[in-house]
Amino acid sequence: MAEINDGETLVSADSGVSLHRQLYLVLHDEIARGAVVAGQALPTEQALCEQFGVSRITVRRALADLAEAGLIERRHGVGSFVAENGTARERDPARSYMDGLRQVEFETVVEVLECDVRPTPAPVAQRLQSAGPRLHVMRLRRARTSGEALMVTEAWLPAALEQTLTPAALAGAPLYQLLYGAGVGLERVDHDLSAEVAGPRIASLLGTAIGTAVIRVNTVAHAAGQPHHFLSIALSPNRSRVLLSQTAADFESGIGMAIAHDVRRPMA
Repeated sequence: MAEINDGETLVSADSGVSLHRQLYLVLHDEIARGAVVAGQALPTEQALCEQFGVSRITVRRALADLAEAGLIERRHGVGSFVAENGTARERDPARSYMDGLRQVEFETVVEVLECDVRPTPAPVAQRLQSAGPRLHVMRLRRARTSGEALMVTEAWLPAALEQTLTPAALAGAPLYQLLYGAGVGLERVDHDLSAEVAGPRIASLLGTAIGTAVIRVNTVAHAAGQPHHFLSIALSPNRSRVLLSQTAADFESGIGMAIAHDVRRPMA
């Protein structure tokens, strides 16, 4: 039976992250780094309770999440074992950005929180190289199976799309699909990633504590040779990751990824 994390207790009720999620992350990391391998048994529920100082309900929720992620197999009356294809649900580097978006759409449900035309904030106008009112859309994505909040997206789009991108349409179809249906052909998307602390609203929407770390992904999408819209995504690092992939040629040439050391206040 596997030894998990050398017996250290790493979960805390004061962290702002639920205990079952913390335990899930500890076990996930042990599997990911090969400390427990395919076919190997995890410690028993009782052993995990004692090691991490948590209840059996907490342990069972963490194990259920690992099973749902395809990382372990739970055998009634026997125990939990690392799945033979435990990494099968990891992102395939060959998949496209659009494939990733389609997967997100399949695994989540969306709530439209705001949808109206309003003045564009100066930092967003600067990124889009134009001022004036724009259609502002804020949405919350939740896991389809658990209802857990995963990410908050905020978009600033041409005001002319107001009749197309209605709250009903945005709740029922992906943004990129609605844009293509409106005749918008995206040519390029530029992303930048940063870390920030969760303010009151983002913390409330993501179900986390004020001041906890949040991943911010800002995207400028281009169409017809110019910036078309700005999209900002806030993610909890306890529930989500941002994955990048490059071919060997891309890596050699530096295409698709750069590191800048001029980080200022995150936008949005």
